[in-house]
Amino acid sequence: MYFPAKDKKDVFRIGVATSRNPAGPFRAEPEPIKGSYSIDPAVFTDSDGQAYMYFGGIWGGQLQRWATGKYDPNGSKTDLKQDNQPALNCKVVKLKPDMKQFDGEVHDVVILDGAGKPLLGKDHDRRFFEGSWMHKYNGKYYFTYSTGDTHYLAYAIGDRPYGPFYYKGIFLKPVQGWTTHHSIVDFKGTWYLFYHDTQLSGKTHLRNIKVALLHHRADGSIALIDPFVK
Repeated sequence: MYFPAKDKKDVFRIGVATSRNPAGPFRAEPEPIKGSYSIDPAVFTDSDGQAYMYFGGIWGGQLQRWATGKYDPNGSKTDLKQDNQPALNCKVVKLKPDMKQFDGEVHDVVILDGAGKPLLGKDHDRRFFEGSWMHKYNGKYYFTYSTGDTHYLAYAIGDRPYGPFYYKGIFLKPVQGWTTHHSIVDFKGTWYLFYHDTQLSGKTHLRNIKVALLHHRADGSIALIDPFVK
């Protein structure tokens, strides 16, 4: 189980805990993963057995403080002032066989538009914000993520776990609540989208889990889901 937690200097790191049972109890490692930072870890295991971690979030997720590769506590609190520059990227790294440490260099998850150019910081309908996930379908890698302040779940497709990924569209319209985190799972040949909203509580910080069928079309695109239409 992977989780973000702040250290004593108020810097987000990523921890890992293990259990012999998926329901726990879990025992956390004494130190966070070396070289980890920011929030929203998601782990994908490829068909060859190699596992990768995708992580990061801007604004409160502190990713903008790592723009140079090193932590800058005085870094901009937002990327909104970099409208015409390539948007900040999610991060991806291989995991070692024990699944507890990074194995090598951390890479940017680059998202390109139809012309092969990086999405820009001002492109709030399409650029990465937080809450990444990876799944594989028909040999293609689907990088999915939240656009944050525009409240979409979007997807981009690539040929490798590292990308680059080409933006293809959104697959979940905005839900009730500020933003949406998610996971995508194949269970017995049927694909499901798990996500959250605030319908039960009516409060942004009290979120409930929902699930919907996820459909890959014949051309590889993902059908759009409207959370308010059953």
